[in-house]
Amino acid sequence: MEDRRPPQRARSSSAWPLALAYAALIVYASLYPFSDWRDQGIAPWAFLSAPLPRWWTWFDLISNVLGYAPLGFLLGLAALRSGRGVRGVLLAALACGVLSLCMETLQSYLPMRVPSNVDLALNSAGAVAGAFLAWVLEPLGAIARWDRLRGRWFVPDARGALALLALWPVALLFPMAVPFGLGQVAERLEESLAVLLDDTPFLQWLPLRDVELQPLLPGAELLCVVLGALVPCLLAYSIVRTRRQRAVSALAILALGVAATSLSSALTYAPAHAWVWLSFPVQIGLAAALVLAALALPLPRRGCAALALLALAVHLNLLNEAPTSAYFAQTLQTWEQGRFIRFHGVVQWLGWIWPYVVLVYVLVRVSRRERLLE
Repeated sequence: MEDRRPPQRARSSSAWPLALAYAALIVYASLYPFSDWRDQGIAPWAFLSAPLPRWWTWFDLISNVLGYAPLGFLLGLAALRSGRGVRGVLLAALACGVLSLCMETLQSYLPMRVPSNVDLALNSAGAVAGAFLAWVLEPLGAIARWDRLRGRWFVPDARGALALLALWPVALLFPMAVPFGLGQVAERLEESLAVLLDDTPFLQWLPLRDVELQPLLPGAELLCVVLGALVPCLLAYSIVRTRRQRAVSALAILALGVAATSLSSALTYAPAHAWVWLSFPVQIGLAAALVLAALALPLPRRGCAALALLALAVHLNLLNEAPTSAYFAQTLQTWEQGRFIRFHGVVQWLGWIWPYVVLVYVLVRVSRRERLLE
């Protein structure tokens, strides 16, 4: 039997949106904090012939290699699923190298960043390793097996949801005031707009609240935990075929969420405090989310998408009616200093925008009934 997918399956691959999302994160991490752009009087490509740095750390070496390896793998996988073969894999590795070259060149205009020929070489090496891994897995049948597994578990138009589900644990890595409380942006957005419009006549157009934001009550905080854990389960239900597969998906999703939140806590406070976030109310919220996910197992896919839309609306409304505490803001300083400075900006933005992208996605799925009933 021929294992090659037809062209239309290539277009439905979730590797493309994941690769684009990951490339966007790399651009953000490479150019963060996007301030004080200036011409420093040197050629932007001068770093290519600069002497090798005298000081380096294993963290910098490993992070530069691993940073581009997933992008090389995703682009290589997408090329293979598109039927481009080894030429596509080589182009994927080359595209990653060009992206790294552009990022290092642009860093020449950022006083807070230092372009490096070593970083360029390590990034390119990571991309080649990732693309090579995709090329090795293809003749071993791993890609074909995943294709068959995806056909058994998911509906044909599942690539958007799969990409969002893959990004959800990454979004949870940024510390949150409420566990699983992604999308709390209203207060930050108001402050950013006020700073942006300061000393302009447009400042008076900025809508002001009648009352100050109030902290979440314990019951509302518990509900945020429940809905934050339930939404990705419902998102998975909208693309998974059978009840048994839904049950397995929900357990896997919640386990990934717990693991990602624990890793975030370990990175923020120290490994000894990895489980400090898992208080008794949070445990109750996770248990309630698991019960609600079990009750939603028999619902049709369109009903799950509609329920996810409702859960997201309530979740975001509750979160954005509450301020972030001053104490919690102090804990973020760990991420805003030292080796987490690049990772901080990437996962922070991902945590902010993930629920709103899901909101748009499930809204589209609810409005396209004929695709959901396949």
